[in-house]
Amino acid sequence: MSTAGPSPDEPVPADPVGHRRARPADLNETRRPVQPVRSIFHVGFVVSDLDASIRFYTDGLGLVLRHRQLQHNDYTRALVGYPDALLEVAQFNLAEGDPPASGHILELVSYARPTSGRADRERNTLGVGHLAFVVDDIHASAERLRTLGAELVHEPIRITAGINEGGWTVYLRDPDGVNLELVQPRRSEGYPNV
Repeated sequence: MSTAGPSPDEPVPADPVGHRRARPADLNETRRPVQPVRSIFHVGFVVSDLDASIRFYTDGLGLVLRHRQLQHNDYTRALVGYPDALLEVAQFNLAEGDPPASGHILELVSYARPTSGRADRERNTLGVGHLAFVVDDIHASAERLRTLGAELVHEPIRITAGINEGGWTVYLRDPDGVNLELVQPRRSEGYPNV
């Protein structure tokens, strides 16, 4: 049995979904299979005032505070890469449904040491992300978040093209400038309350 792989003249086979697989640069190269990611563990953001952020995410979005802790140990300092790190963490879950393996979906971190700078408020900066939440009433949710200090990038808008056509969406920033999105899917998306 030959281990050289397909010849350059042979067509590249498709995967089960029909996508073409890329050829390795060296056809004689032995490759290990990639271990698939099993789950999202959590998403994390840095915030300036943990108490204010807890209010924003619980009162504004209905998340449930799972755990809060001070972290000032060797493990945390090595993890974040600051030798004098002192931070406080709050972890949140959705009000319904099973959490991921971590036990929480969102982690907010407030640094006492070293202190944090201001957030980059642009959405197109490399590395800047956003977290999107499904809501039942996008207009009421956006207004509630605005009263808690959110800055809306725009008013809720109807999605008129693409895979989510027929739903509603809005981009906003939390009081620290963290980019969030609210999505109210079209009723046929399988969300029974939307």
